[in-house]
Amino acid sequence: MTDATTLSTTVAPIAGPTGGSAVLVLEDGTVARGRAHGARGATLGEIVFSTGMTGYQETLTDPSYHRQIVVMTAPHIGNTGVNDEDPESGRIWVAGWVVRDPARRVSNWRARRSLDEELAAQGVVGISDVDTRFLTRHLRELGVMRAGVFSGDALLDAAGHERPIGELVAAVKAAAPMAGADLAREVSTREAYVVEPTGEFAGREPVATVVAVDLGIKAMTPQRLAERGVRVHVVPQSSTFDDVAALLPDDGARGVFFSNGPGDPGAATHEVELLRQVLDARIPFFGICFGNQLFGRALGFGTYKLGYGHRGINQPVLDRTTGKVEVTAHNHGFAVEAPLDAVSAAPHKSAYGRVVVSHIGLNDQVVEGLTALDLPAFSVQYHPEAAAGPHDSAYLFDRFVELMRTGEPVAVPAAVVAELATTSEMEN
Repeated sequence: MTDATTLSTTVAPIAGPTGGSAVLVLEDGTVARGRAHGARGATLGEIVFSTGMTGYQETLTDPSYHRQIVVMTAPHIGNTGVNDEDPESGRIWVAGWVVRDPARRVSNWRARRSLDEELAAQGVVGISDVDTRFLTRHLRELGVMRAGVFSGDALLDAAGHERPIGELVAAVKAAAPMAGADLAREVSTREAYVVEPTGEFAGREPVATVVAVDLGIKAMTPQRLAERGVRVHVVPQSSTFDDVAALLPDDGARGVFFSNGPGDPGAATHEVELLRQVLDARIPFFGICFGNQLFGRALGFGTYKLGYGHRGINQPVLDRTTGKVEVTAHNHGFAVEAPLDAVSAAPHKSAYGRVVVSHIGLNDQVVEGLTALDLPAFSVQYHPEAAAGPHDSAYLFDRFVELMRTGEPVAVPAAVVAELATTSEMEN
């Protein structure tokens, strides 16, 4: 049944195996009909698309996807099943799951169960056999929006008939938007824990000590630091500066790390204030993804919501400090608003000195990294831990270790600073 007053587009299901009916409804009235995948029920969230062709298990367990319904643009998902080694956290965080062709059988020696079984076991409502290419193009043109997936009893009224589409659209529109959402506290660890140096550094004095503020951290991130001889204290989002400082040594290399995470950076007032205290103390700082946005806000720049964001493991980024292009892993719907071609004075406090946009997204010129020229602090908008994804950005962890070792700002080439300064003077 459809309600012509609210329905703008109906997408017919793709032919496929029977899994029970399911309906995907967008807040603009668009409807995609398919088959239930995973748990049956109802789920609401912001619908986004991910362009990665692999790494679905890491995507599902990335806390940054909290309260989001993810559309996978790659058509065939699930062939490697689910294993016990690749999760990036202790649970699936996505609000819902949308795929075109779910694998009919698992084919990987590490698999312990199918994707459909894992989704069902964790209560994640999904839909399959829909035209994900259409959905991706739709979201790319109109921007991400709220959506809902309905199947099983949640799709039926008391008489056993399918609920009117208008009723489902109303439920979607009643869901909370992502703008203004303060979500890091919902995904952060409740208790602090330590990740000790590994590999050749195991059992030795750490090269450096890092306090990583968990805003939705992925398991591989502290592992990447541990591989470089760093002892990592992962602490809750609610930690105070005194909590952080108490874990850092008075002597030796030390630093603070802000992780990836979900939500609107404009709502993260506690985290921004904590970061400003870190900068005031001149403690070396590195932030990724959500941490990059919070670094921008701590410096005094604004943030804004992107039309459809960047999600996937194939996003090209230029590191302007080296002139190299990296293929990177992303998951962000917000970005920092800072001058691309200028050496800026940090708007919040003159003591923070000068700041440059050190990394730029080559698809749309979005700010993908910030580097302070007068403070030992930098950040990137993407995921250098590469789980899943390419390893082009692994050098950033080495850069952070060097930053902690010296306590000096990142060495941005003088030619780069001069070029940006000249551009800024010409514009003024």
